Amino acid sequence: MAVNVPRPPFDPELEAVLVALADQIPPTMTAEMIPDMRREGPAEVTDEMLDGAGLTRRDFPVPGHLGDEITVSVITRQDHQGLGPGIYHTHGGGMVSGNRFSGLGQVLPWVVEHDAVLVTVEYRLAPEHPDPYPIEDCYAGLQWTAEHAGPLGMDPDRLIIAGQSAGGGLAAGVTLLARDRRGPALAGQVLIYPMLDDRDRTVSSAQFDAVGVWDRGSNVMGWTALLGERRGTDDVSVYAAPARATDLTGLPPAFIDCGSAEVFRDEDVAYATALWHAGVQAELHIWPGGFHGFDLAAPHTALAHAMTAARNSWVARTLGS
Repeated sequence: MAVNVPRPPFDPELEAVLVALADQIPPTMTAEMIPDMRREGPAEVTDEMLDGAGLTRRDFPVPGHLGDEITVSVITRQDHQGLGPGIYHTHGGGMVSGNRFSGLGQVLPWVVEHDAVLVTVEYRLAPEHPDPYPIEDCYAGLQWTAEHAGPLGMDPDRLIIAGQSAGGGLAAGVTLLARDRRGPALAGQVLIYPMLDDRDRTVSSAQFDAVGVWDRGSNVMGWTALLGERRGTDDVSVYAAPARATDLTGLPPAFIDCGSAEVFRDEDVAYATALWHAGVQAELHIWPGGFHGFDLAAPHTALAHAMTAARNSWVARTLGS
């Protein structure tokens, strides 16, 4: 049931896209829809697409949470030589869907432009694998990446983590884990409209209920799949829900972006503010009228072009190339 709360309007160009997508993307995703969300559609990234961009892919088995095997894919330029910067990628999908190739269109240009080495991780999904499986799988993949940096052609001093939506939340959680476990050093964290807070308490959560993309009900579903009855209680770790963290000192610089017309707006602004309060450098962009994932759903729009350009600029400065 939608709550009658005034909300910022969608960007007119993006609202037209929402109207066109209305029959394909329901505002609210339910647990019963998870199989449909996972159903194989056209591959977002294929080997043919990579080859056409001058890229190559290798898959590796990696010990994940509790030692169970997971897979990471390493993507580099075909002409890669020496040690380039590293990108560790955690995909989106609300904690319940997606795979290691989801959202790669956002990060592959960084591989091409900066001769970077990209590692993207196939973490296990809730509800079959609830917390801490996803975050621990992602951290295990980061450890493997850092340990194999040299053979992969990666400079370990220029390794950043990047993820979108649920993957943005996982990226933030992995960054906290790396600090607290004295694990791999990260040069930066790219949190693309990250999913950070399980508590369903923000104004933006109420504003985008049964409207837009990935609304309040969808978000409650995703967090419930991950946390079960612990969702919203005190029994949730800061690594699963980084918005709960009270100590953000010593973290690497962050880039955070989000739309003004989506559930995650307020928690993302709060996280950037908390980073500043902790003395951490952060760049925050809230794109007016942007719905969740609008740069992927409507890459042709003016707002998507601006969002992508700002993100790419930060990555270029951070990777130093």
